[in-house]
Amino acid sequence: MELVKIPGMPKAEYDALIKRQYVSRIAFGACEHPYVAPFMYVFDGKYLYFLSTRYGRKMEYFRSSPKVSVEIEEYAPDLSSFSFVSLQGIIEEVQDPGRKKNVREQFVAMMAKNRLSPRVLTALGHSPTDRPDVIVSDERTMVWKLAGVKDIVALKNG
Repeated sequence: MELVKIPGMPKAEYDALIKRQYVSRIAFGACEHPYVAPFMYVFDGKYLYFLSTRYGRKMEYFRSSPKVSVEIEEYAPDLSSFSFVSLQGIIEEVQDPGRKKNVREQFVAMMAKNRLSPRVLTALGHSPTDRPDVIVSDERTMVWKLAGVKDIVALKNG
């Protein structure tokens, strides 16, 4: 039997995949076993940005080593088609107040565009009864950027 390899995706295709989706998984490697956590993100065409609460294991691992692997996927419910992109890089905290505000505004727009439930605010340290624009006015979260991407693996089955 011949091994069938999943074909790769060109940059335009995986950029489109990244733009369509808004949930990723980040694998932190600064521990005995990699720690994987889901994160919503926004993509400005160059960088992926994440909002992170200021507590939990991810903070310990981020401080210990910012090297991560970020995975974004898309698939049919029956898995007849699927694609994913994995990016290996470094998570950096965004310090510039204007940039942080802009990223937070992009998150509010992404939530509205995708009609996300207000319950998703709990993942960002807010009450589901809060208005989504609280993300912009209340800095309960850190703004992270994926930078220094060293490797990208992007595959699809058709």
